[in-house]
Amino acid sequence: MAYYNRVILVGNLTRDPQLSFLPSGTPVCEFGLAINRRWRGSGGEPREETCFIDCRCYGKQAETFNQHMSKGQCVLVEGRLQYDTWEGQDGQRRAKHRVFVQAFQFLSAPRGRAQAEPPAPAAPQEDIGPAGPAGPATSPPPPAPPAGPADEDIPF
Repeated sequence: MAYYNRVILVGNLTRDPQLSFLPSGTPVCEFGLAINRRWRGSGGEPREETCFIDCRCYGKQAETFNQHMSKGQCVLVEGRLQYDTWEGQDGQRRAKHRVFVQAFQFLSAPRGRAQAEPPAPAAPQEDIGPAGPAGPATSPPPPAPPAGPADEDIPF
């Protein structure tokens, strides 16, 4: 039997990321996501619920995430679910699901950049090329629209 454990979430950080290190020196970043769901109830009234998810990433990803993200910013995370269990200080057994992040994409401006400043547009894949003596490669301008009758010439 085949198994598949993959989750993709888009949400806002509920707190600033927390960077720590394992005894081996591996960086670990923990953060919380709030994912909102809005819908209309049976009577047409607006309804909303929020799901809070704890997330964790490791290594270079952890350092990058901690450096660029802060509370309230929006992010897309992709990873796997894991069920953690432990015994609390009060002796009670505790458990929760957590997302182990394998990839992420920032959807808000990085920390430190003014929110009013729009992010720089990404260059299309065709524009990326090796920079040689003539400079970076560029794509040709888009073709001109085909010549046709003027709007006044159309009978309808």
